[in-house]
Amino acid sequence: MKWKELITMNKYILTLLISAIGVSAFAQANISPAKPQDKKTIVMGGKLHVGNGKVIETSYLIFDKGKIIGVGDATVARINMSDATIIQANGKHIYPGFIAPVTNLGLIEISSVKATLDYNEIGDFNPHIRALVAYNTDSKVPATIRSNGVLMAQITPQGGTISGSSSVVQLDAWNWEDAAIKKDDAMHLNWPVTPKFRNTGNRPLVSAEALKERTQNLLNSLDQFFTEAKAYAETDKPAVINTRFAAMKHLFDGTQRLFISAAGEKDIIAAVKFAKKYNITPVIVGGDDAYLITGFLKENNIAVIVNEPHALPNSDDDDVNMPYKNAGKLANAGVDVVMGMQGYWQLRNLPFMAGTIAAWGLDKEKALQTITINAAKVLGIDKTTGTLEIGKDATFFISAGDALDMKTNKVEQAFIQGRDINLDNLHKQLDKKFSDKYNIGGK
Repeated sequence: MKWKELITMNKYILTLLISAIGVSAFAQANISPAKPQDKKTIVMGGKLHVGNGKVIETSYLIFDKGKIIGVGDATVARINMSDATIIQANGKHIYPGFIAPVTNLGLIEISSVKATLDYNEIGDFNPHIRALVAYNTDSKVPATIRSNGVLMAQITPQGGTISGSSSVVQLDAWNWEDAAIKKDDAMHLNWPVTPKFRNTGNRPLVSAEALKERTQNLLNSLDQFFTEAKAYAETDKPAVINTRFAAMKHLFDGTQRLFISAAGEKDIIAAVKFAKKYNITPVIVGGDDAYLITGFLKENNIAVIVNEPHALPNSDDDDVNMPYKNAGKLANAGVDVVMGMQGYWQLRNLPFMAGTIAAWGLDKEKALQTITINAAKVLGIDKTTGTLEIGKDATFFISAGDALDMKTNKVEQAFIQGRDINLDNLHKQLDKKFSDKYNIGGK
């Protein structure tokens, strides 16, 4: 081995060792998942937000074996509490577990350490990729998100044109098999667009015509791929097995949804028409300009997962406050809206994004629906979660204040499928450590 190669290898090994030391220095012991519910429990007196727009000011919520078996107005009901654990929630708020769509949570641990990144694959067409099997239940991040009421997430691959399949998980599990709520719920497609800016750098300038031609070629390839995949799906016994085409089968039989990331008005329209060509009703992800085509979206029954409002407008000519208004304009026009967020590291702020859109033209309970029942419907899990109703999973939390308000949100207790989960996390541990060290708040 040449001495330059040896030095390079030693540097690589040293980098890995430093990364490992850094991770171990800050890592705390993982919090074990909660045990199954073993006794009927009644939550009394709280202000219960059902998740579908209804609010019960003084409520009771009864759950057993992980399922809700009773919910209603505590001022008019007679409840036998002799055989149950009682939780007093007077003056507090009760919410369904919040749901985070389209996130690479659990697929990235430390952005600067390549060995912890497992969210995309090489190539343009990767429908055979399943994000679920790469989901890391030992990640430190989900515990920090649970502490703000986000108890479920759609784990989603990224990259390429067709990124692969996402799955919906609950955020308190030993492994991905235990975590899964709905496997392979959706296929994810990044709609090809022509770049607005051309990066010259040290390379020759790329003409606008060349960029448009490149985009059109990719669109043609995408159309051909879908056509061939559909033909493959309709073939009983293909002579040659094609795993990529086989992974597309459930898109065409309607058991899997298609999520298309598109921002511009024309791109959204083109993406919807493309999907409709194959008898698929897609979900639009991003939709920065969706407010301009509410009639088109409603006519085609298209739901939109909007990006977080704390962002810049899609265009320099847009109203600077349009990211705040987008969700409200869509919802008030009758379009189903779900709140999403870019970046796994800030998912704990998801409820506050819903609170922001409530301050910009959307009713507070409708804003809540963007991270509860609307999200559940889009992800296909609304029969078991998304609202606090009899027969559904007992996945909810109790907050001392308004969970959509950063100042008052304080999650005191949370349950996933009836299991009383541990709300400790690395952030709380570090906060306590250094508060104790510097006697913050002490005498």
